[in-house]
Amino acid sequence: MPEPSESPTSRQVVTPTRVVAGLCLIAPFVAMLWVSSYARIEPTLIGIPFFYWYQMLWVLISTVLTMTAYKLVQREQRARKGGAAK
Repeated sequence: MPEPSESPTSRQVVTPTRVVAGLCLIAPFVAMLWVSSYARIEPTLIGIPFFYWYQMLWVLISTVLTMTAYKLVQREQRARKGGAAK
């Protein structure tokens, strides 16, 4: 049962947008924990073994995915606040 000070609209709700945002945040963890997929030397990129450049690529990908998740949740929250005010 919700607290008396808690309105039904302030409760956290699982929406498709939040599921996508969660997947964006989980993807880098899965990619980095699956070590056998990148524990090799070939193919090299400008002389850098795959093991290293793959991980550095995921730094950039993680940044984009985190930013995407943030923007999705932020946009949803703005829409909910705008919808509740009407």
